[in-house]
Amino acid sequence: MKLVIAGKVRVNPARRDEAVEVALRMARATRSEPGCIQYGFSADLEDPSVFCIFEEWQDEEALSRHFASAHMKEFQQALPGLVGGAPEIKRYTVASDAPL
Repeated sequence: MKLVIAGKVRVNPARRDEAVEVALRMARATRSEPGCIQYGFSADLEDPSVFCIFEEWQDEEALSRHFASAHMKEFQQALPGLVGGAPEIKRYTVASDAPL
């Protein structure tokens, strides 16, 4: 079963450019991980201080390796001061998918 992680987080508008750099570094490093199908950040069109995240993982093992990675630790250390509130992120277990 594939795993999907999706949600949003508000970033500090005064540090948005720095948050973009941190998010891009994280996304680039994560996309090269075994088991990562898709990983990315985007900005909300109505509120550019809200970043949306969407991830697809091959399985639980891949996601667990991701959470233990050096770039995840680096990312978590960079977050204080960049975010302006608790993230709203959910995890979904997907039994199947198909083009719409």
